[in-house]
Amino acid sequence: MAKKKIISESSNPKKNKKDISVGVVGSGSFATAIVKMLVENCKVVHWCVRNEFVKGAIELRGHNPTYLTAAHFNLKSLKLTTDINELVTACDVIVLATPSIYLSDTLDKMTCEYSDKIFISAIKGIIPKVNDVVAHYLRDEFKIGFRNQAVIAGPCHAEEVAMERLSYLTIAAVEDETAEKLEGIFSSDFIKVHTSKDILGNEYSAILKNIFAIGAGIASGLGYGDNFTAVFVSNAIREMETFLEAIYEAPRDVNESAYLGDLLVTAYSLFSRNRNLGNLIGKGYTVKSAIQSMNMVAEGYYAADSIYKTAKQKNLKLPIIDTVYAILYEGKNAEKQFKKLTAKLN
Repeated sequence: MAKKKIISESSNPKKNKKDISVGVVGSGSFATAIVKMLVENCKVVHWCVRNEFVKGAIELRGHNPTYLTAAHFNLKSLKLTTDINELVTACDVIVLATPSIYLSDTLDKMTCEYSDKIFISAIKGIIPKVNDVVAHYLRDEFKIGFRNQAVIAGPCHAEEVAMERLSYLTIAAVEDETAEKLEGIFSSDFIKVHTSKDILGNEYSAILKNIFAIGAGIASGLGYGDNFTAVFVSNAIREMETFLEAIYEAPRDVNESAYLGDLLVTAYSLFSRNRNLGNLIGKGYTVKSAIQSMNMVAEGYYAADSIYKTAKQKNLKLPIIDTVYAILYEGKNAEKQFKKLTAKLN
């Protein structure tokens, strides 16, 4: 079993806020939740939002006008901008929290020096421009090596962070010093932090669980009950393990919270946008109409195409992935596909 570390309540007393230069790129729900986590420990959090309207609304009202509106901020704790170069120049630690489909457009505007910065991915999807995960995209396109990267994994729904319900993060980083620094700025009374060295495993598992959650949602929409969902999820974690071992072998235990825990909350929670997308499809919505009816990006839809093709290249037998792909991208009937799937699960 991979060794892990947790900040205990006794080792995390209330402390003075730190003068640490950290910024968040993105203005969706998870980006907003991350800002809420960081302001617990940092005197100022730099926040690069999508446009001047969002920036002005936050400065006027003290909260994001569209996402997690219940999360209010002391504006003295925020330094808002719409310029990524301004944020990257000012910060030593940069959290990337945009939807995966928008990341390349955002980072293409980055012209400042960033070689000594730490970039944390809170993105749980595939970058369409390169059909790859964020870790590889940063390495290959921007020459940001794994030693200057980290990955945030769950289980951690943004909505519960806004309500300050106890949540757990796993932060994956190669360097122990980096992991310890990030523990200190993310942990609080309502956020507990584990660390890991499995950057790629954590990133891929966060992507896979979104695809499985779409499948769980489809099952719910079709009328399958809790008994089936339990079998579905137990098969899903085995598919995740098969895929992760084929992509990148590492001393990991998929029963840990970053893998199984994140899968469970995404498959079952009503906060899960991927589950909600699947639920609409199961109820009879077309894939296109289901996507258009949502006001947030369901990363699992975009990831399913890439993960399916990677699995085929590696000759992996992943019936849940195959089923979700067939429904999303081949226009196959959801009810018929799930009837076939039930014979393959155990």
